[in-house]
Amino acid sequence: MLDLRFVRENLEAVQQNLDNRHTTGDLEDFAKLYDLRKDLIQEVEQLKAQRNSVTAEISALKRNKENADDKIAEMQKVGDKIAELDGKIRETESSLQNIALMLPNMCDASVPVGEDENDNPEMRRWGKPREFDFPIQAHWDLGESLDILDWERAAKESGARFTFYKGLGARLERALINFMLDLHTEKQGYTEMMTPYMVTRQTLTNTGQLPKFAEDMYKVENTEYFLIPTAEVTLTNFHAGEILSANELPKYYTAFTACFRAEAGSAGRDTRGLIRQHQFNKVEMVKLATPETSYQELESLTDNAEEVLRLLELPHRVITLCTGDIGFGSAKTYDVEVWMPAQDCYREISSCSNMTDFQARRGNIKFRRDAKSKPEFIHTLNGSGLAVGRTVAAILENNQEADGSVRIPKVLQPYMGGAEVIKPVK
Repeated sequence: MLDLRFVRENLEAVQQNLDNRHTTGDLEDFAKLYDLRKDLIQEVEQLKAQRNSVTAEISALKRNKENADDKIAEMQKVGDKIAELDGKIRETESSLQNIALMLPNMCDASVPVGEDENDNPEMRRWGKPREFDFPIQAHWDLGESLDILDWERAAKESGARFTFYKGLGARLERALINFMLDLHTEKQGYTEMMTPYMVTRQTLTNTGQLPKFAEDMYKVENTEYFLIPTAEVTLTNFHAGEILSANELPKYYTAFTACFRAEAGSAGRDTRGLIRQHQFNKVEMVKLATPETSYQELESLTDNAEEVLRLLELPHRVITLCTGDIGFGSAKTYDVEVWMPAQDCYREISSCSNMTDFQARRGNIKFRRDAKSKPEFIHTLNGSGLAVGRTVAAILENNQEADGSVRIPKVLQPYMGGAEVIKPVK
């Protein structure tokens, strides 16, 4: 969430940010409510000061055994007025917060202004897409011919956008999870976590999924729990309501979880394959950093995700999301896109974002530079390291052979019991 005073004092800049993001926000009502709250607070403070002064007078009168009935009656009226105004302040504060919760983060000055994904500039590429001398199969066809993915039986049990992994397919998914976690923890310095899959409404509000994206959440019926859409939610909230010391930062956390997304806004998109599922596995990376280091941490976070792809020898590129494509809570985002031969294009496999103090302000996550300094909001960052199903899809398509088999990346073979290839079922 944005700082309320910042919004009120920078309405033009906030409106420009909304325009650049091609979204809207009720800034006119925000300003009115902010000013009303300020006036109400000022009035209450004046009445409380009056009450304190007269209360002292009443005490003096009583000590002198003089009549104080008139002043007591007057203060009862003042007390009633204070209670009334306190109620109006709470009501105004609630309305103000509701508007503020729907305002996106301010984009960093380095984020390019653009309309949509077509305006996302490419930063760099790694690897050269392979040239095939045989017809390229899509990963969903390879999954069936290799007998490692079963869409039909999953649909029978759960409906569309679900998958059964079988045999070496399940082993490949598990191998990728273990490989990613080992890389992040043993080389890149992250602390591995195992997190809950269900969280409260407040937890999702802290990281920005609620109330803005309620339609994409899965709520557990007859409870106040929601299934997590990503471990970003649980890892970022791990220190909610806490004040850390500066020498504890930065903190790096990683976790494998299943993720659950309704994909309400993606009707008709990626209905086949592993790209857009209601349930999928992901290894997530989260960083907590000081404000002056967070953009440096964003660069290293993105490289951490890229290193997974480099070791898997998968061609990929990095793009910067423009203002029309960037996420609600992000100040700056790099998307890492892997090459998908069957689609003849790059597809997102990791999104690495600096959320600045947007989430920390919602979750009240602070740090103190020293014992005498005032607590400050930390900066939070997150990135996929990687989306596991999409990585499986990329391996199948990029490593396929003319006979229908798929080569297992060398770095994964120790996790696959030494298997070097997945062969089609005859």
